[in-house]
Amino acid sequence: MNFINPKTEFGFKKIFASPQSKDILISFLNAMLYDAQPTIEDLEIIDPYAAPSVTGLKDTYLDVKAKITGNKTVIIEMQVINVEAFTKRVVYNAAKTYATQLRPREGYSKLNPLIALTITDFILFENTEKFLTHFVFKELEENFEYYNREIELVFVELPKFNKELEQVENIIQSWIYFIKNAPLFEEIPEKFASMPEIQTAFSIASRTNLTLKELEELEKREMFFEDQRGAIIKSRQEGIIEGQTALILRQIARRTGKISPEIQTRIQQLSLEQLDDLGEILLDFTNQEDLIAWLESVSA
Repeated sequence: MNFINPKTEFGFKKIFASPQSKDILISFLNAMLYDAQPTIEDLEIIDPYAAPSVTGLKDTYLDVKAKITGNKTVIIEMQVINVEAFTKRVVYNAAKTYATQLRPREGYSKLNPLIALTITDFILFENTEKFLTHFVFKELEENFEYYNREIELVFVELPKFNKELEQVENIIQSWIYFIKNAPLFEEIPEKFASMPEIQTAFSIASRTNLTLKELEELEKREMFFEDQRGAIIKSRQEGIIEGQTALILRQIARRTGKISPEIQTRIQQLSLEQLDDLGEILLDFTNQEDLIAWLESVSA
């Protein structure tokens, strides 16, 4: 396998948010958001981490965030596991990113439209076979749109896209095929010879272009990725919370070393939502002091 997996956090950020990713991201977003029309002419990739500006708000960890043509913000999340209340998290992240554009004492006219693009490796909407869906606010009876499309939610459900390479017909399908199948190839398929942005995406995704540090990080993320998948099977047998707690404890021990019974007990007392939060950020911990500080913050 010569190409990293775009469905992992590391892979997705490496491909779509690296310094050389601008043209790739423009092509990808025009495909997903604007039916492959060249609506986005320029963009700026910005820090996707959003610290809470209001006491009590949760931190927001996104995969990619960008300012695009029209002064809109796009946030992108690649999600492999269908965790509890995931659909609510999508709305929360969109609403929070939209609201926190304002600085103190700025008026509402400073708010700019936001698009939340969510890519899932599971099915969200059982009532449609479409793999690409687009939601906006509309009047319930007459179906007209709310002013200026202030917040839009776009979803790509990878399991619904089942075309073989020879069946891929356009840039929209090509990008989804790439995200879903890139690790299966040993070299860039001839099918994408006329698509320079996808060729560049394959080049960035090549393991031969990664540094030793990036390869180590990739191995760690892929192991975590597989542990998460395994935890889903186990959680169905033992209960969601028990399975998630066991996964977190294994990851922490691997990351920071053996933990004390006291800390284990504190982790076992976390809610499922708190366990999800911990699972998202524990890879950023470098020692047990980071873990203890996080536990103190959620119990404060």
